Amino acid sequence: MRTIVYADGGCDPNPGPGGWGVVIQAADGPVELHGGDRVTTNNRMELTAAISALEYFPEGAAIEMRCDSQYVVKSVTEWMPGWKRRGWRTATGPVKNVDLMERLDSLARTRDVRWTWVRGHSGEVGNERADVLATLGRREILGERAKPQEAPARSPEPTAAATIPFLIEVGLAGEIARAAERLGLPQAVVIEDALRLALELGPEGVARTRKALALDSARRPAKAS
Repeated sequence: MRTIVYADGGCDPNPGPGGWGVVIQAADGPVELHGGDRVTTNNRMELTAAISALEYFPEGAAIEMRCDSQYVVKSVTEWMPGWKRRGWRTATGPVKNVDLMERLDSLARTRDVRWTWVRGHSGEVGNERADVLATLGRREILGERAKPQEAPARSPEPTAAATIPFLIEVGLAGEIARAAERLGLPQAVVIEDALRLALELGPEGVARTRKALALDSARRPAKAS
């Protein structure tokens, strides 16, 4: 089974101070990584996030890397073979961020990586959390105090674990089961991640996310029957 990993990065302004974040859905609990740079670009932070995620794993590890950056995903899956044949050059000149591209290529070639593009800010728990961590990385590099919801998640101590019984509507239970099967995760992990995201976003953030999803759904062309 592949370990699912989310990687995200960005900076504000671009170029300017930036951060990157990684969420690794490990079997024994999520692992979170983050960092930043005072002078960088969005693309360099996206690449750094993917590199940092791959560096966490030993050679030969099976990973599904989920990124909302098409720049990262297409670089590895479509563009790199041509760049390397031309000596890391494009049709118009040297490949940008070639130092990071070469490092990413080296790591990816020694691991079994499936690259998946995900839509950013679409409510996918791991991607949303990686975005929060990237913001935290940027704040830390600037010496700013992190907001409570940006603090990295800590694995609870065994004595702190608790079971909270509650009822779930049948239709929602079916959606959870299908999501867990699609993600390759236990249903309990899916529920916990969803609850964490809802708490981090707060009522207003949840409302904004639902509105954005509804607008995105409305814009999509209807499927032919």
